[in-house]
Amino acid sequence: MNNNLYNYILGIADNSLILGQRLGELTGHGPSLETDIACTNISLDLFGQVRSYFQYAGKIAGDGRSEDDIAMLRKERDYKNVLLVEQPNTNFAYTIARQFLFDAYHLAFLGELQKSTDLTLSAIANKCVKEVSYHERFSSDWVKRLGDGTEESHQKMQNAIDDLWTYTDELFHQTEADKAMVEEGIGVDITQLKDNYYKYVSEVLEEATIEVPDIKYFQKGGKQGIHTEHLGYILAELQYMQRAYPNMEW
Repeated sequence: MNNNLYNYILGIADNSLILGQRLGELTGHGPSLETDIACTNISLDLFGQVRSYFQYAGKIAGDGRSEDDIAMLRKERDYKNVLLVEQPNTNFAYTIARQFLFDAYHLAFLGELQKSTDLTLSAIANKCVKEVSYHERFSSDWVKRLGDGTEESHQKMQNAIDDLWTYTDELFHQTEADKAMVEEGIGVDITQLKDNYYKYVSEVLEEATIEVPDIKYFQKGGKQGIHTEHLGYILAELQYMQRAYPNMEW
């Protein structure tokens, strides 16, 4: 098994898996029917992407593991998602802020992953980038609507950005698998995405009349399997059916 490639795929897919699960919690609880359906559809898009990644990871593992096994039966420390995506749906502003801060990264990342010399990853990225471009338009539009809306919506969006900003820098931290895949021409050098990411995000926040937080210390650890307390609760729901009724399939 190519351990670096396997772990690289997990590092990509776990972000979509956990964020998709978070968005799924909102089904039936959105602020309006249209928005509720949109968030649910984004969740489904992310789970669809996860299936493609995990099917490929299963082939690389070569030990009979299915996409379900990889998604559902790992322990908490084995998940490689960034801390940002596991943060809770405190209110709609938090949900949108979290989504936008990830979408802006995700769209840029997939744009580069399309150039991968690994044809499977390139094909997955080519399909996913169309979906994620919609996700980013949806979340950035809502950041502007809430930020430049009422006094209350502005304050809630500002609070959400202030709280979630500390998790953004981790998006650009390279793991050993990341570095190995970049050297082989398979992976994306995420360090090269950082400047444009913060430039674009800051432009959207300025348009939304939201102040960019002046934070010098950033949270990290998710990519190494060191998570916040929130992930355990997410996995308890995500894994329940598979553990209670073994060998179920998506």
